[in-house]
Amino acid sequence: MSVQLSAAQAVAEHFKSPDDLQKLSEFRQKLEKEKASIDAKLKSGVKDQLDSVRDGVRQLFTTRGNLQSIKDEMISLDKLGKDTTGQIKTFDQISEVSKVHRNFAQTEEMVNNLLDMDEKIGNLEYMLDTDSQDPQGPNEHLLEMHYQINQLEAFRNEVMHMAKTSSPEVRSTLQQYFARLNRLIESFDSYILTLAKNILPLVRAGHASVVVKLIKIAEMELKEDEKATAIRLLKKAAKMDAASKFRSLQANARILKLYRQKIMQTIRESIRQTFDLRLNEVQGDAISFVEGLDDWIFDDLSWIEIYVAPCFPQDYEIYPMYIKTYHKELDETFKRIRDALPTAAGLLAMHAWVKTYKKKMKELEIPEEYLEPPLMGGKEQDLIEDYSRLIVQKLDEWTGNLMKTELEDFATRTGPPQMDADGLYGMSGTVILWKIINEQVDAATESNQGAVLARIVAESNRVIKSTHKQWIALIDAELKKSMEGKPEDIVEGLTEFVVAVANDQIRCADFAEELSARLEPLVSTKYKATIAEQLNEVIDGYLDVAKKCTQTLIELMFHDLRGVLKQLFTPAWYDGILGPVVETLRDYMDDYQATLNPSLLDLLIEDLLDKLMTTYLNALVRTSKLRIPAAPDRIKDDVADLFQFLSAFRPPEELEAYFDVVERILEMLTSSRNLIFLAFFHFAQRYGPNLAVVENLVRARDDFDRSAANEAMEAIKKKIKDENITDPPEPTIMKKITVQSGLSRFLPIK
Repeated sequence: MSVQLSAAQAVAEHFKSPDDLQKLSEFRQKLEKEKASIDAKLKSGVKDQLDSVRDGVRQLFTTRGNLQSIKDEMISLDKLGKDTTGQIKTFDQISEVSKVHRNFAQTEEMVNNLLDMDEKIGNLEYMLDTDSQDPQGPNEHLLEMHYQINQLEAFRNEVMHMAKTSSPEVRSTLQQYFARLNRLIESFDSYILTLAKNILPLVRAGHASVVVKLIKIAEMELKEDEKATAIRLLKKAAKMDAASKFRSLQANARILKLYRQKIMQTIRESIRQTFDLRLNEVQGDAISFVEGLDDWIFDDLSWIEIYVAPCFPQDYEIYPMYIKTYHKELDETFKRIRDALPTAAGLLAMHAWVKTYKKKMKELEIPEEYLEPPLMGGKEQDLIEDYSRLIVQKLDEWTGNLMKTELEDFATRTGPPQMDADGLYGMSGTVILWKIINEQVDAATESNQGAVLARIVAESNRVIKSTHKQWIALIDAELKKSMEGKPEDIVEGLTEFVVAVANDQIRCADFAEELSARLEPLVSTKYKATIAEQLNEVIDGYLDVAKKCTQTLIELMFHDLRGVLKQLFTPAWYDGILGPVVETLRDYMDDYQATLNPSLLDLLIEDLLDKLMTTYLNALVRTSKLRIPAAPDRIKDDVADLFQFLSAFRPPEELEAYFDVVERILEMLTSSRNLIFLAFFHFAQRYGPNLAVVENLVRARDDFDRSAANEAMEAIKKKIKDENITDPPEPTIMKKITVQSGLSRFLPIK
């Protein structure tokens, strides 16, 4: 029941909503891959275990047969000895004399060996020291050292065995006497393992014969180990003390060498140390490690196959062992690198190299069972997921740090913004951000993973959108502070920094367009539309922020002019007040021409024209009294001043289109009450009825009394009805013009 519950919980974890059912096939494929990986590991493990058990059983049967043969021979010899004793009357005397003679011979031999041992050990120590200094050299004394040390070790074993019945003082003296030999044996054992660690360098140095000698020594010691083990088992199993009658069987104090197992283990350890060394050389850097693999790992395997493997007997299966160990250590190293949280580029490099590894091993015709379990457990795609998650995290981190600095610089304005070679204001964060984005996009492109590239572009879009929101919010806040805050709280330089941000948006939009054009031929049809859509959103976002900046610049200009503009169509206006306005605007525009991106300057001029017209017209239609003809004359002068100022930025024909609405309003202000409906019709044909605006203008004329104004309005309303005048299909500037009272628009048209 608990298993079913766990399975249900697992399913519930992945399928939380009906929409998740669309991922069923993907989830099933994932589970099948995991099952296949587990099955492969189990298959490999079971095979290894079965091979080990099979070898063990085979050796047990062989050993049992050998033991039985030795046992039979011992019994036969013992029986033969007993029979002979009965046949020869003087056998006891002969046996006693023989024993005395044998003891004298053994004593003489032992004394001579003890006398010569120090000299032999000295020679062996010299040879061992000489060869140990260059373990990758010819090691000329290897076999000689092994033979002599074996002889000395056998002598030691025999002496110590004979001394078992001696006093503790005698045994202690002998142990001290053999201490130097024991140290020599330990040093030789270490030397053997050092050679095992350097098998590949020995072969590369042209000393394959040393490897052959090493394996011969291992095989010889293996036989001696098996013999010693068999004798011990025989003595333990024999019903009679037959072994005690034979000198060769009495010296059973041999310490098992186990050279073969130790050599194989040392080879595995040397491979692990090779990977550790390579990783440490690059200080754990994933990219450097992966880039260096091609320089040595496949070369090592080729040398092993061609030159090392022939030095070993076939039953060692040395080439498969090397392949499996290299594969295992490579897998372990990759896991260590991944656990150490490598860079995003490192993850991509690892993912790409796994593919290279599979292809190369297939070219080398390496059996698949040697490469189990597969690298990264067959889940190398998880590296891509790690990469994507890391990029998302890093993009957020990098963008957050950059924006923190940029926003702080904008808000504090302790110095002027940066200026490029063209004299345009800007800020450094945008260039850095796009450099980061391009680096990540390039890395994703090299991975040949369309999904990865699409995700990186999408995440870049997300973080860029967040910067747009932050800029708009800060610009609004700083504009409000500048317009409503106390003078002592206002920081100078807002205009310059808004220009800098605006320029950055255009620069970034260009970056996004360049990236889109660069990626378009590189991505498949599957992801092309998605990536293009994401980058178009980025470009639109930058243009929106740029538009916000130009509007802010307009707001700042008109905020400076608010005092003068409030006097429009007041008594002071008739004396001419627009001159200072034009000069102030000209100063602003001179600065913008020098520091603002030309494409934004065009947009700014368009916004300026719109703002000028709406401000002027709103003031006009909201006035309660217009002096006729002084007001039309002043309006004409104002238009002339503005036209002259703006002609530096726009061609006259374009400006005439902007000022057309003023010209048509002037016609209504200068027409008589009998003909005003014709001037209105000329106005309404382009801009629509705008009855509330027209009525306000008519009633503001001081040359019309109430009766004349009513008569004019009646004629206008009749004209609307007769001509069926409606609003134009496209909105005009008059949509932005409002009057203080809208009651007249609800009056019926007669």
